[in-house]
Amino acid sequence: MPRSVSSSLLLLILAAAPCFADIPIPTPPSVDAQAYILVDYHSGKILAAQNAVARMQPASLTKLMTTYIVFQELAAGKLALDEPVTISAKAWHTGGSRTFVQVGSKVPVKSLILGMIVQSGNDATVALAEQVAGTEDTFVQMMNATAKRLGMLDTRYEDATGLPAAGHYTTARDLSLLASALIRDFPQYYPWFAIREFAYNGINQQNRNGLLESYPGVDGLKTGHTEEAGYCLVASAVRNGMRLLSVVLGGAKYHGRERASAALLNYGFTFYDTKLVAKGGAQLAAARVWKAATSPIGVGIAHNLYVTVPRDQAATLRTSLLLSPRLIAPLGRNSEVGVLRVDAGGKTIATRTLHPLARDAAGGWWRSLVDTLRLWFA
Repeated sequence: MPRSVSSSLLLLILAAAPCFADIPIPTPPSVDAQAYILVDYHSGKILAAQNAVARMQPASLTKLMTTYIVFQELAAGKLALDEPVTISAKAWHTGGSRTFVQVGSKVPVKSLILGMIVQSGNDATVALAEQVAGTEDTFVQMMNATAKRLGMLDTRYEDATGLPAAGHYTTARDLSLLASALIRDFPQYYPWFAIREFAYNGINQQNRNGLLESYPGVDGLKTGHTEEAGYCLVASAVRNGMRLLSVVLGGAKYHGRERASAALLNYGFTFYDTKLVAKGGAQLAAARVWKAATSPIGVGIAHNLYVTVPRDQAATLRTSLLLSPRLIAPLGRNSEVGVLRVDAGGKTIATRTLHPLARDAAGGWWRSLVDTLRLWFA
């Protein structure tokens, strides 16, 4: 597409609203955490952060990655929910939080998953790691490879449970990426994070995420605590279609992590708004194509486009299309035919490349000849 918008691009205004002066948003609340981040799930916009890329011990938040890989194996058909897992002596001996599985017993995969998510059972976690990879050490290699694939640049795992280990660390930012991936990639399993209690072997244990009871809209994800890591919590909440993710690390008090998470979520829901401005795969405009079998053709963007803006600016959202006037067939689905631009408060806040919604083949020799002549005079 030509660089000069004024000379070579056609501006199509799709929606407009008056612009208002920016009203400063208050600073984020002071909370009980050494590090935190607050992110909008749909747009990926960071709404608040402190020490978000500082490497810290994740404690049982490690189990979010273990869960991700187990979900991945389930979705691929390599693991079944009713598949029996023989509990090894290593799994049974693992210290910390427990599901109280017995050595040598056979436990269904689903029971171990719920024991890991709801009860934070280290014994259930190691049993799952061994079932997937043969040994926990091999499973840890899968964890680190998956972290790299998800863009978790400052994360390294040494075990599947989160028990303290040298060189075992992550960041608030990386955990927000992992939480987002769990919600996005495994919607069929994600509701398990909202289960409030689980009983196994005659022992009933409550989910340690107190926000499931106290904060409307919270549906996950996980708590963690060791002396080294402090009190930690990854939480997600939905309100009026807007989903926020908060990560709180290194809290000093048990309930402090819940209060910190609630304060951050309140901040995001109060001062920001997230809007779907364009649907992926929907026709946003029709573009003329020269020398084509079909013209005009529908154009759009590949994926849904969400934007998060200060709440007082939501009414100022404005979208526009910049289309190239000299599109020449053939065009594939990946061809770039223009740009979708989103403005708010008088500033451009997002852009996306426009693509044909279907392949457009070249026309016959007559169409090519006619359009060649027309282009000479266009």
